[in-house]
Amino acid sequence: MEFVAILMGSKSDYPVMEECINVLKKFDVPYEIVISSAHRSPNRTKEYVKNAEEKGAKVFIAAAGMAAHLAGAVASMTAKPVIGVPLKGGVLDGLDSLLSTVQMPSGMPVATLALGKTGAVNSAYLAMQILALSNTELGEKLKEDRVMKAKNVELDSSEIEVIL
Repeated sequence: MEFVAILMGSKSDYPVMEECINVLKKFDVPYEIVISSAHRSPNRTKEYVKNAEEKGAKVFIAAAGMAAHLAGAVASMTAKPVIGVPLKGGVLDGLDSLLSTVQMPSGMPVATLALGKTGAVNSAYLAMQILALSNTELGEKLKEDRVMKAKNVELDSSEIEVIL
């Protein structure tokens, strides 16, 4: 079974990554979620990535704050797409995690998204877009979602707009 594998550096990351999970649930996309640290539990991370690939993980989402090496560590262990979600925290309030995630060396790509909840939500959407390359049903759901988002903008505008 194809699924999205989500890794978080610590339990404190869960409230943010719950946003990602909610989007995947909305679209009925299977996922796994684990806590595994690039620094505190590197062997666990390596074993999880290996096992997840064997079970059918097609995309990995890695969320971490501060040094934020989790996405890069995962990218070094798989040729599957890796999406990094930098999280706020520490002295630099997320700038450090953003820079750590976005500055991957050549040949080790990590799709780096926005900090925090926006990044968590977009990580689910990007993972689904990747899955939709070979899943037309999911692709159609994503197109319908875009149509609904556009309609919601028009609805919101109609409640307040003044046009001369």
